[in-house]
Amino acid sequence: MKGAIFAFMGGAFLTLQSVANSRISQDIGTWHTATITQFTGFLTSLMVLLIVGEKNWHGLKRVQPAYLTGGAFAAMIIFSNVTAMHLIGATLTISVLLIAQLSMTFFMDCNGWFGLAKQKMRLPQFIGIGLMIAGVVILKM
Repeated sequence: MKGAIFAFMGGAFLTLQSVANSRISQDIGTWHTATITQFTGFLTSLMVLLIVGEKNWHGLKRVQPAYLTGGAFAAMIIFSNVTAMHLIGATLTISVLLIAQLSMTFFMDCNGWFGLAKQKMRLPQFIGIGLMIAGVVILKM
């Protein structure tokens, strides 16, 4: 249950961030928005880290260098979301984003990418993705 609550919060904050970034970008531009968002995210994370007092910096040595590119992915996420918001609106952007996330994780699970345990996908999972796509098509009408 706790995991579902955090996932819900993550989805809610992702939507709020996307809408806020879209509005900010109207005033200063998309890449400026991505920079500010990344910077404020860094500052917030650093503050929480210092308050919590986590001292596991030595674990950084065990992280594969390729995985440290997550911040670069975040910049592309912000740019893509902001641009999509301007072109197709908030509801359709978030709907397509969710399908993209689900599809990507589907392939990651099927293939065991990034050290994940391989999962066997069955008909219900394919039907679920199909229903989400159908929902987006209906939203677009």
